[in-house]
Amino acid sequence: MLSLPNLLTLSRILAVPILLFLLWPGIRIGAHQPLAIDYALAFGLYCLMGITDYFDGYVARARGTVSRLGAFLDPIADKIMIAAVILLLVFTRDIEGYHVIAALVILLREIIVSGLREFLATLQVSMPVTQLAKWKTTFQLVAFGALILAGAAPAMAWIKTVGLISLWGAAVLTLITGWDYLRVGLKHMD
Repeated sequence: MLSLPNLLTLSRILAVPILLFLLWPGIRIGAHQPLAIDYALAFGLYCLMGITDYFDGYVARARGTVSRLGAFLDPIADKIMIAAVILLLVFTRDIEGYHVIAALVILLREIIVSGLREFLATLQVSMPVTQLAKWKTTFQLVAFGALILAGAAPAMAWIKTVGLISLWGAAVLTLITGWDYLRVGLKHMD
């Protein structure tokens, strides 16, 4: 339970309430939006969460300490982080208008694929992560990071543009990989 990879995974889950606190509008008296410093701190925390996501798996494989608890917690931590960031960015209006569609596509795919993986696990069928799904994750991480960073540097509008383009790139890859996973899953649903 208390192996380094599991602690790194748990740290991601425990960081979500801190991220929530930093980006919640109105936490500071008189502030209707998070302040630039709040966004900067949230960006630093988000980057740290992304780094721990990489290193928990890397350390577990390198040390040969891959555990069932880690295999269970890691995707949950990923889903919690993605869902929380999407909801926060929509709530703060950093994602707004038709861009919410891209965010919804990502969020709904996460739910559908999680349910599909759970169903297939009962049949002892695994669905390995594809290379394209790894690219999808990269686009998501860049998109959300850029959108958080844009709040810390509002004068640099190009950062938000990069975030929104990456968000749509992630949404497109989300649809493709989601369909691939669903197609594989449907073969096992008699």
